[in-house]
Amino acid sequence: MIKKKYFIIYSIILIACLIFGVGRCLKIVYPMHYQDYVIKYSNEYDIDPYLVYSIIKAESKFFPYAESNREAKGLMQISDITKNWAQDELQMGYINIFNPETNIKIGCWYISKLFKQFDDTDLVIAAYNGGSGNVDKWLKDQRYSKNGINLQKIPFKETNDYVNKVNKFYKRYKDIYEK
Repeated sequence: MIKKKYFIIYSIILIACLIFGVGRCLKIVYPMHYQDYVIKYSNEYDIDPYLVYSIIKAESKFFPYAESNREAKGLMQISDITKNWAQDELQMGYINIFNPETNIKIGCWYISKLFKQFDDTDLVIAAYNGGSGNVDKWLKDQRYSKNGINLQKIPFKETNDYVNKVNKFYKRYKDIYEK
């Protein structure tokens, strides 16, 4: 039953790609929803908007009311700790973390903080998922980092998979939209 369901879905996608073209289908699979906010805040915090889209796709698949089992919320899955930190540092009043603009603003601000700390996209992505404290520990551990600058191995499977997923999405976004 499940195989039949997937066969039907993939058949519909294939037919749509044949009718509308592969490029258009790829833009459906890799959308750029909330473009005004992503562009505004990625520019404000000097980060690549394709990275923001890749993180949103990985975190919430563009569903603004997403909530994780660890209580991260919204498009970019902002934790309460990060929300409160942003609220203080950015001098924001009441925050509705499910508001797409607010969520993207805080997510971009946080990514920029991580870039100032790590200055490496893979480390930033790992820290976004696994925590900056963990990334710091891994960089100091010879089992995971030979030079204290790059990670040869990420000990958390979830974080390792996340880095790979976001990088795959990032490459696809660039391939699709930079033409």
